[in-house]
Amino acid sequence: VQLQASGGGLVQAGGSLRLSCEASGSFVSIKRMGWYRQYPGKERELVAAVTTDGPTSYADPVKGRFTISRDGTVNMVFLRMDSLKFEDTAVYYCNAQIVRFRGTTYAYNYWGQGTQVTVSS
Repeated sequence: VQLQASGGGLVQAGGSLRLSCEASGSFVSIKRMGWYRQYPGKERELVAAVTTDGPTSYADPVKGRFTISRDGTVNMVFLRMDSLKFEDTAVYYCNAQIVRFRGTTYAYNYWGQGTQVTVSS
């Protein structure tokens, strides 16, 4: 199983970016997909997540500015980031909890490669 993330870049404060992540490989289903970010010297923190049933969750700093969505038909998750702030500058990681084998509900945790988001002030 692989997660391929894309869409990072450099943007001015107040601008927008859209991150994409696609899960590929052999698996049964995806329970949850989300985005985390990591600042230098800090641990990864949850930005937003969406479950199979649709409920979403957001970190307080991004509520009202970021929108997570998922396309189950192509196993992709997106993060629309609006009104970007300097403090959103970080490496963003795609995450997925994936059930690999039939007859079990156990979900393995996978990470995509990081994508840099830089917001200039």
